[in-house]
Amino acid sequence: MKYIITVLLITITTFNGFSQNKAQELLNEVSKKVKSYDNIAIDFKYVLENTAENIKQETRGDVILKQDKYKLNILGITRLYDGEKLYSISPEDEEVTISSQNDDDENSITPSKMLSFYEDGYSYTMDIVQNIKGRKIQLVKLTPIDTNSEIKTIYLGVDSQTKHIYNLITVGKNGTKTILTVNSFKTNVPLSKTLFTFDANKYKNYYVNHLD
Repeated sequence: MKYIITVLLITITTFNGFSQNKAQELLNEVSKKVKSYDNIAIDFKYVLENTAENIKQETRGDVILKQDKYKLNILGITRLYDGEKLYSISPEDEEVTISSQNDDDENSITPSKMLSFYEDGYSYTMDIVQNIKGRKIQLVKLTPIDTNSEIKTIYLGVDSQTKHIYNLITVGKNGTKTILTVNSFKTNVPLSKTLFTFDANKYKNYYVNHLD
C-alpha cells in the first residue's frame, strides 16, 4: 500500500510545449470534475510487481473519499482517515494502529491524494491513447520535479469521455511497478454521518498501538 515522473526529451521544442499544454488542459479538466463531487466511491484492482525480484502481487480493494477523509479496505485491513488521525484496523491481528498521516511525503500517493496528487510537483506530457473495452484512455506521463524522489515515472490514464481517472501506473527507481485500475467509479453516494469516525467501542478487545 505504501508504494502506492524526466519530461520526454523532444527535439522539436514547439511540439513539446504543445504536448505539455494539452496535458495540463486535460488534467485541469480532471481536477475540476473531481472537485465537483461531494464524495467518490471506487472499487479497484491493485497490482505490485518487480520483475528483477520475481515479485507479483494482485489484490482488490475499495475506497470512499470525501474531501481529505477516506475509508480504504485492502488486504484485509481497513484504513480510516478522519482528517486528523489515521486508524489502521487489522481484524486478523486484533490490532488498531493510530498515527498521523504524512501528506508531505511526495513518494507516497495516499487515497486522499490519488485524484489530485498531480497538481503540484510534477512535469507532464501527453503519452499514448489506449482503446480499452471501447473506452478511449489517454495516458499522461508525469515526472517528479524533485530529482531525489523514489518515483521514476507515473502514467495517469484518463477516460477521454468522462474525464475520470481509469488507472494509475507508478514506476519506482528500484524497478517496482504498481498498477491501480478503477473497476467502478461512483459519485455522490449516500454516506453515513459516522463513516469516517473511529468508534473505539467496536474494538475493545483489540491492542491499540499509538505511533504519535
